[in-house]
Amino acid sequence: MVPLAVPFNSFGNALLLLFNCALATVIVIINVSVFISIIITKSLRTENRFIYMMSTCISDFGTGVSWYYLGIFDVDDTVSGKNTTYFISSNFLGLSYLVILAAQADRYHAVVSPFQYSRRMTPMKTVLVVCCLWVYAYAHVAALNLVTSATAAKISSIGTFVCNVITLVIMLGLNIKLYLIAKYQLSREPPSAEREPRRGSLHLIIIVAGCFLLFWTPVFTYIIICNFATTHCYAFVNRATDPLRILPRVNSALTPFLYVRGCTPLKQALLGKVWKCCASSSLR
Repeated sequence: MVPLAVPFNSFGNALLLLFNCALATVIVIINVSVFISIIITKSLRTENRFIYMMSTCISDFGTGVSWYYLGIFDVDDTVSGKNTTYFISSNFLGLSYLVILAAQADRYHAVVSPFQYSRRMTPMKTVLVVCCLWVYAYAHVAALNLVTSATAAKISSIGTFVCNVITLVIMLGLNIKLYLIAKYQLSREPPSAEREPRRGSLHLIIIVAGCFLLFWTPVFTYIIICNFATTHCYAFVNRATDPLRILPRVNSALTPFLYVRGCTPLKQALLGKVWKCCASSSLR
């Protein structure tokens, strides 16, 4: 039997286990709720940005479910870790990362070249992009499990370095340019009822990108330094006690909440249909 991540013999240890359990629950509930809200609303599920959002909801749901195991029990899901899931659990988190980057690039294309975007990126093509990301992610997991530990470590370090470069280009470069373009377009529009929601969407772009960088940069920096440095890095006992691994899971709960907060149709579907229906069912 797999032991707990920390002994249940002190207030601090109990608080850590309860926090990880609560985090997993929040991730599961918010992502399932958002996914159902999009699926039952035709106007949402046919938009490209919500197709990306549905994909992140599915992968983040897997992240939440797997955190009940990684965050509560003594698990180190690394190349030579103990009680490992062979990267399957951690891969859900990586999938969300890839899809969020693709969604940000998609939004940039939609704002910069709206006419070309409407012709090129149909919902079916967006679904194809998402499917390709899922295939790539699990092909990567299969490769890590088929090679030696040393080779898997090199693949992981190189992949992390490349992802960091892509993150800087997309989340910093493209989003700053996107913010400036959208701000310029808004400044040219006369005051109207549609102007304020667009301004809110503009601020949402910056908040989502900022939170993404805030929660993901520490763990990526740590992995790169440890894999390329000659000195030995400090290794946490397991995933449940590693704050650098917990931060991206917090982002899995925060990102859908930010999308709901910044998108009125999604908020109406979530509060007016999904949660209202659940509340009515519980009162019967």
